[in-house]
Amino acid sequence: MELNKYIDHTYLKAFGTKDVIEKLCLEAKEYNFKSVCVNPSYITLAKELLKGSDVLVCTVIGFPLGQNTTEVKVFETKDAIDKGADEIDMVINVAKLKDKDYDYVLNEIKSIKEVCPNNTLKVIIETCYLTKDEIRVASKLTLDAGADFVKTSTGFGTGGATIEDVKIMKEVVGDKIYIKAAGGVSNYDDAINMIEAGAQRLGTSHGIDCMKGAK
Repeated sequence: MELNKYIDHTYLKAFGTKDVIEKLCLEAKEYNFKSVCVNPSYITLAKELLKGSDVLVCTVIGFPLGQNTTEVKVFETKDAIDKGADEIDMVINVAKLKDKDYDYVLNEIKSIKEVCPNNTLKVIIETCYLTKDEIRVASKLTLDAGADFVKTSTGFGTGGATIEDVKIMKEVVGDKIYIKAAGGVSNYDDAINMIEAGAQRLGTSHGIDCMKGAK
């Protein structure tokens, strides 16, 4: 198993300066991670720094609360793609899900996928705010909307990925779409446990720690 290719090397904090992103990208190239995940304002810089490598550029949409309107999220996605993003990690409107306005959630994901048909779309359902049944519903909506991944967490909520939640998501989506575990994956054991539970991608700011553990 190439653990490095499971990892989206991530920095999404508000105070990440240019130097921080440059370091992130250099590390991603050194370890040949699957992607770097950066805030939208750093897409262009990351794209330039990663030119000539296999490392993709991932960014976040409607982050971290998911409460932007669908129209704003669609615009954000178009702008991100125009600037060079390869992968999009969007946050659902958690309140709409909890209100059981499932059509809203479904149509929002569909609307975003429509403007990035050739790019990987990961849907963050923020599991820490959901019941087990709501995790099942959100995973099924993500599958039905045509997204590529269902993702556990932003890393900015009250909790991150858990083995139990990843297993629930896997039960729903099977092998039809992928699962990304994010939030709290900080070492090699965490990474392996998430992969064994069903995750095909890991969002973490501790990618190097995960790799050092593998050695």
